[in-house]
Amino acid sequence: MAMKRVPDWLNSSLWSTTPSDDRLHRYSPSPTTTTTTSAAVSEPTVRPPVPVPPPAPASIPQSTPTPPKSEIRDPVNKNINNNSNDNDQNGDSSAVSPDDISRQAQLLAELSKKVINMRELRRIASQGIPDGAGIKSTVWKLLLGYLPPDRGQWSSELAKKRSQYRHFKEELLMNPTEITRRLEKSGVCDNDKSKSESSGLLSRSHITHGEHPLSLGKSSIWNQFFQDSEIIEQIDRDVKRTHPDMHFFSGDSQLAKFNQDALKNILIVFAKLNPGIRYVQGMNEILAPLFYVFRNDPDEEMAAAAEADSFFCFVELLSGFRDHFCQQLDNSSVGIRSTITRLSRLLKEHDEELWRHLEVTTKVNPQFYAFRWITLLLTQEFNFADSLHIWDTLLSDPEGPLETLLRVCCAMLILIRRRLLAGDFTCNLKLLQNYPSANISHLLYVANKLRTQASG
Repeated sequence: MAMKRVPDWLNSSLWSTTPSDDRLHRYSPSPTTTTTTSAAVSEPTVRPPVPVPPPAPASIPQSTPTPPKSEIRDPVNKNINNNSNDNDQNGDSSAVSPDDISRQAQLLAELSKKVINMRELRRIASQGIPDGAGIKSTVWKLLLGYLPPDRGQWSSELAKKRSQYRHFKEELLMNPTEITRRLEKSGVCDNDKSKSESSGLLSRSHITHGEHPLSLGKSSIWNQFFQDSEIIEQIDRDVKRTHPDMHFFSGDSQLAKFNQDALKNILIVFAKLNPGIRYVQGMNEILAPLFYVFRNDPDEEMAAAAEADSFFCFVELLSGFRDHFCQQLDNSSVGIRSTITRLSRLLKEHDEELWRHLEVTTKVNPQFYAFRWITLLLTQEFNFADSLHIWDTLLSDPEGPLETLLRVCCAMLILIRRRLLAGDFTCNLKLLQNYPSANISHLLYVANKLRTQASG
């Protein structure tokens, strides 16, 4: 049977990209940064739990001062270019093109309507959302269903959700010492106090079995606290490693510590509300773009509520991918291996020659590279600004981000097909695990072409 001929437009020199040596090593996989939930990818060694000292009351960092506005409002390129290693990635990205100006005007016109036309909003946003005027923050919230299309409902919906998140933090981020203290205040220990006062003895609180720090019972708040401490420790380590090249996330500044605390709060609350998944290494990388965009909203009220807004948008985004983080489902029809198989079929459908060379001739298993691409939504394959551009397109798909994500992954393979066809197992694996610099507009154009070809 003859192989399907590759369309002429795919052989254009436009799609051949020259790799940047600096870019090749920027997001190279390492045991400490790559998400791993499947047996196909090695997991980092988990250290035994460190003995936990007596907890300090109240772990909610509500008293953390808000960082100066001038630090929060840094644009994407300014944050990225603070790293001297990235000066070849975003040198021209600050220039505003006529297309961006036109698209921004269209989005502002759409957002000004009393009831927003979501179909039109998705169409415009899929081409990329300009960074100005806080448009990206508002549009992402709409695309993720956090804001309703009716602008009249925004105020009440936001107030309700933010109040709900505050309640989650009060209930879930409180350590057992604080819980016991509140029980005492509520009068649980009134009887003991009255007895001790009448006998002249010092007051001593009655400690139930479930409230004792040495209790191993399933209902024990202390036993649960020590179990949670291992996950919290993992979250803390991962959050501190989030985008180490960006001052917004990394370092000892007030800004970075404030943002790290917010990310930790969101991930801990999510883990406790979702015991079936809890926390999986790499979720911090998916949360980071959401929090970054919302925290940089020019509207001060919106920026101040970035933590709550990011939590609910994170939950909504992850709902379409949550099965990828559940190891028990890896081999099921909804698990990560099934999704990677779909990517393999998509490549075979559109470029059988490349598919055969990778999977039959050189035996490059797509799990070796696509696992990270898919589970982390391409956040580790491109610089941060380019990742946000890709996410504009992913979030705009009315069928959900997964279908577009698979097309973008397939387009990534097609863009470097000449180098892959000329490479052996070692060369191709290195290339795919350290994806070269690419023109994101071209990449998304190819991905959209794959959609139109499939529908045609």
